Order: sequence, then C-alpha cells, then structure tokens
Amino acid sequence: MAGSSGEQGKGRRVQPPWSPPAGSEPCKLRLYNSLTRNKDVFIPQNGRRVTWYCCGPTVYDASHMGHARSYISFDILRRVLRDYFNLDVFYCMNITDIDDKIIKRARQNYLFEQYREKQPRAAQLLEDVHAALKPFSVKLRETTDPDKKQMLERIRWAVQLAVEPLEHAVQSGLAAEEVDRQAQVLLEEAKDLLSDWLDSTRGSEVANNSIFSELPRFWEGEFHKDMAALNVLPPDVLTRVSEYVPEIVNFVQKIVDNGYGYVSNGSVYFDTVKFASSEGHSYGKLVPEAVGDEEALHEGEGDLSVSAAHLNEKRSPKDFALWKASRPGEPSWPCPWGQGRPGWHIECSAMAGTLLGASMDLHGGGFDLRFPHHDNELAQSEAYFENDCWVRYFLHTGHLTISGCKMSKSLKNFITIKDALKKHSARQLRLAFLMHSWKDTLDYSSNTMDSALQYEKFLNEFFLNVKDILRTPVDVTGQFEKWEEEEIELNESFYSRKTAVHEALCDSVDTRTVMEEMRALVGQCNTYMAARKAARRRPNRALLESIALYLTHMLKIFGAIEEESSLGFPVGGPGSSLNLEATVMPYLQALSEFREGVRKIAREKKVLEVLQLCDALRDDILPELGVRLEDHEGLPTVVKLVDRETLLKEREEKKRVEEEKRKKREEATRKKQEQEAAKLAKMKVPPREMFLSESDKYSRFDENGLPTHDTEGKELSKGQAKKLRKLFEAQEKLHTEYLQMVQNGGTQ
Repeated sequence: MAGSSGEQGKGRRVQPPWSPPAGSEPCKLRLYNSLTRNKDVFIPQNGRRVTWYCCGPTVYDASHMGHARSYISFDILRRVLRDYFNLDVFYCMNITDIDDKIIKRARQNYLFEQYREKQPRAAQLLEDVHAALKPFSVKLRETTDPDKKQMLERIRWAVQLAVEPLEHAVQSGLAAEEVDRQAQVLLEEAKDLLSDWLDSTRGSEVANNSIFSELPRFWEGEFHKDMAALNVLPPDVLTRVSEYVPEIVNFVQKIVDNGYGYVSNGSVYFDTVKFASSEGHSYGKLVPEAVGDEEALHEGEGDLSVSAAHLNEKRSPKDFALWKASRPGEPSWPCPWGQGRPGWHIECSAMAGTLLGASMDLHGGGFDLRFPHHDNELAQSEAYFENDCWVRYFLHTGHLTISGCKMSKSLKNFITIKDALKKHSARQLRLAFLMHSWKDTLDYSSNTMDSALQYEKFLNEFFLNVKDILRTPVDVTGQFEKWEEEEIELNESFYSRKTAVHEALCDSVDTRTVMEEMRALVGQCNTYMAARKAARRRPNRALLESIALYLTHMLKIFGAIEEESSLGFPVGGPGSSLNLEATVMPYLQALSEFREGVRKIAREKKVLEVLQLCDALRDDILPELGVRLEDHEGLPTVVKLVDRETLLKEREEKKRVEEEKRKKREEATRKKQEQEAAKLAKMKVPPREMFLSESDKYSRFDENGLPTHDTEGKELSKGQAKKLRKLFEAQEKLHTEYLQMVQNGGTQ
C-alpha cells in the first residue's frame, strides 16, 4: 500500500515530446520553357490534369528522322509526365492535310504522271527538258542559300548527264530500243525539273480536287505506321485541318470581329501592328528578335502565297494570312469572304482552341517552328480569346543533323524513318535520343548510333547475368541472405543513384544524366558480381533483382521496352504471344547441364572428339538459335537468350579477333626467326673480316683487320679507334659463341 501511494505521488508516466524530422525540400519538376528561355517550375492549371497540344506533320512525303527527333522526344516527355510524375496528360496532335506544299506536290505528281502516260517521243522530251531548264537556271542564279544552291546544281548536273546520251542516240540514229532506254533514264532524272515546270505552266488547269486529299491521306497512313514502328504512343485525339474548316472559318471571323484581322481581295490577314499596340498583347513572344525577318515570314506564308500581288494585299509586311483566297488549280471551301482555304498558322489555333479552350498547359513542336509559326499561333489565339496566356509552357525539340550536316526535306538531304529502321531497331534509336538532351541539336551519325548500341549491349548483358543468378534454385529461406558490407554499400549506392535519377528528371527531364546514372549503377553491380564470382560466393539475389527491376521500370517509362517484360529486354521480338524465355529456358538449362556432365567425363577420359563436339554446340549450333552458352572454369555454365543477329555478329567478331591474333603470332614468329637468322649470320663473320668490306669508310687496316685510316688517308682518332676496338671485341665474343655452337652441333 505504501509503495502504491508513493507511485501516485510521483504522478502518471507520460510519453516524452516528439519532434518530426527536419526532412528536405522535395524536388520540383521544372521544364525548359521557350516563352522564358528558362527552366520554370511546372504547375498545371487544373490539379494533376495536363492539356498538351503538339504540332503534327504536314503529310506530303515520307516521314524522316527529323520527324523522329520531335515525336520520339515528345513521346519520352509525355511518358515521363504520365508514368513517372503521375500526371493525367491529355495529348492532342494535328495532321496538316491542307497546305501550299501539299497542293503543289499533288499537282506536280498528277501532271507528271499524265505527262509520263503520254509517252512523249525522244525529240519532244528533249525539247521539254530544255524548256524547263530555262526557268530552272534563272532560279539557280537567284538562289543565295548555299545548301539550296548546291542541291539545285546537283539536279541540273544529273539532268545534263542524262540529256547528252539521248541527244547522241537521236542524232546517230541508234536503234529504237536504245533511244527509248535513254529516254526513260532522262525522264527519271528530270522528274523534279519537269514536275516544277509542268506545275508552273499548267498547274492552274488542274480541276481534279480529289488529288488534294488522296496525297495527304496516303502519307498520313505511312506516318502512323512509322510512329507505331518507333513505339510512339498515339495521341489521345488527332485533328485534321480538312475536318475543321467550319471551326477555322468561325475562328477567323471572331478575330476580324475583335479588330485584329482584315479582309483584302478575298483573303483575310492578321493585323500584327494593331495587335502589338493593343494593351495586354505582344507580338513575337518566342523570338522577338526575328520579327521582321522577311525570309522567315515568306516561308511561313507558303510557296504559293508570296507573289507581289499577295504582298500588296497586306497593310504591313509582317502581317500573315489567316485565310487565303483560292486561285485556279487550288482546293477551296465556301466562307463569308469567297472561296478560299485556311492559312497555315490558323489551323493549330482553331483546332487546339476547340479542344483545349482558352489556355493550355503545354504546346510542343520543332525548334524551327518557333518563328513565325508558333509566334503567329500565339498572336491569333490571344486575339481570339482576348487573353495573354494561350500557352503556359512552350516546348521545342532540338534540330537533327546528319553526320554534322543540316537535314532538310526541301534540300533532299534526309533519311526516312523506314530506312533508319532497316539499320537500327526502334529501341536503339530511342536510346540514342535518350542519351542526348531533348532540346539540343542531335547529330544522327555512326558515332551516335554506336554509342546507343554499346549502351544497349551493356544493359542487356547485365539483365542476362541477373536472370542467370535468379534461375539458380534455392529454397524459400535461401532467397534471403545476410547482408555483408558489400551489399550495404551497393544498396546505399542504389538509393543514391535513384535520387540522382529523380533530380535529373525534375531538371527538365534530363534523360542524358539519367542514362549516365543508370550506366554507373550497372557498372557497380558488375563489379560486385565479379568480386563475388572471384571469391566463389553467390551474389545477393534479392538486391540484384531489385536493381534490375528498377532499371526495367525506368526503361519501360522511357518507352525503350515495348513489350510486357518482367525483367530486362524481352526475348522473341515485338508481338510475341508467349513468354519465350520462360518457355524454353528449362529445356536449355537441362541441355546445358547434360553438356557439362559430358564435358567432365570427356576431360577425365581425354576424349578430344567429344570436347570438340561440345564446343561446336556452344560456338556454331546454339548461336543460330539465339542461345549463348558461357563456360566458366569451376562454375556452372551460364545460359543466355540473345538476339540471333547479335550472336552471329559476336561470332564473326570473335573469329576476326582470333584471326588477327593468329596473324600477329605468325608475324611475331617470322620476325623472331628473321632476327635469329640475322644474328646467326652476324655471328658467322670472323672479327678480322667485319670491317674489311667497309671500303667506303676506311682505307687501311692493321693485321687484325681493325681500321687505322679513313677514306681520305687520315689516321683515325683515338676515340674512333677505341669505339671500333669495342665493336671488334663484341664481334669476337659472338664469333667464339658461334664456333662453340658448331662444335656442339647446335647449328648448321
């Protein structure tokens, strides 16, 4: 009782005060914003929902690596925002299927095919080619851009080379078959030249409007196939200009009603001066220094819209077309201002505005679209909505060069996506893009792709090694092993690398740094596994599996792993209906263990033929099936499923290296033999004879054959005599060795 009253006197025990940890400031996602030319903290306007509009292609020709540069880069950014930062991204992209380039190309193709079908006689073809060369030569003389001038000169040179044989064939009265053959060669070489000439002379006569939809429909289909082949996610919504003409007309009308547009000769132009002088508006937000750049402005208006007559319709040279009055030979739609067609810039504003409203979070496009296209988009959209925030963040992907040279479809210096995919896989192309900043210039070259291939191989070997470790049978409790200092150190590094990856992704999605961090992490794992192997100890399965799963997860986020794969790169190619690895690996493991048992017995019994058969299975048979066996002294054979082409290349490379080693060994043996022969020949010479043949240096010798006077009869100095005496004594020693060898029967 006394004890109890004593405890009550002290009062009831209570928990001590608790303080939360100080923690650290969480990393915020920043994106490089072309509107500020800075990395700005990304704040979506509506919670986690992100609205994003991306400028799509103008579909009049094959998609090329410049397109791949933009759309793979934006696909990576989109996946990172959606799958890493868990944002709800609504991604909208357009297809430009009404455009000056499309109209011109459709007419050119149509007129050239008509011309070809008429099968013009050789004389007529030559006459037409010479007629087409006249305006072409004028165009060539007036061209100042060096790249374009070089391209035009190549066309003229190719045409002239094809003209001369046909002229010779006609003048010489050669057989009709030879004349026809030469005519076909000229027709192909002069296709661009004749197409341009036919369009300039007869383009206005084209009345078949279906050609203006057939061409873009075909190339749009090819574009979608290319994007699927590159594993680029389709947009959530796709808009075509041809399907939004009523919305575009209404959009233009409101801009006019708001006082920022004016009608001139059936066309409607945006009044840049009025807009720029209005309170709350500014023109040229992205590239203010380019405002007034006539070349850029003309390019933005289109090839068919830069005549003197069109320029005279504008109040200011900076003004741009919202709606273009159609001329003969052009498609047209009814509108309040007469028959016409949309301008280039207005299409994106109308379609994006219809779907995303008065303000979107993100807008993306290629670097070369900043001015005038995107600056004009901003101006006309903010004139329509009467605001100054149509786009919150503008993203522009960097240029793509080809081995250091500018890539341009108009300059005919481009590589199609289909051709690129014949050389490298979609994963390899994506890895190359991931290893560079999305906003900087990327050089598509053999060096760039070699780096991507090496990176892929480096990661794949790691995944294959981890899979081999995980296949080693253990009981349930054996999955969990005590962590030693090496595991603790690797795990700490793992978490440090993950933090660095997160910080890099927050830093405007810096995939280049991410890829380097992942490479470094794999390097540390390889060092750890090698140390364990050298010590004949098993690596920690759970730790390596965690790291491999994390890397797999990141590669899936980046779109570098297309198929469902639990760990590493999938085996069996895209669209495999079964898990090839899980299906065949038990059989391959059994084959490997059987082979290992056979090899052991063959070594013990010294049956060389059986060992050779085991080597042939490893080196020649299984690589053809995409299977690699790796034999390690004192350890079980490692079985890996690898792409067949990769294994065959490895085999050829191994043979090449072995052949080089053989040649080096042979060369070393030959040199050694030559050196020994030379030494033997030298040893055979008696010392008294060694200087007698050098009559060009010496004129008199003593009784031992040592020189005493030079060629001029002058006595040699003491220093020279001393040096010759040393050589004489060395030769005397060599010759004595030779005589001893002869006496012992050691040489012939």
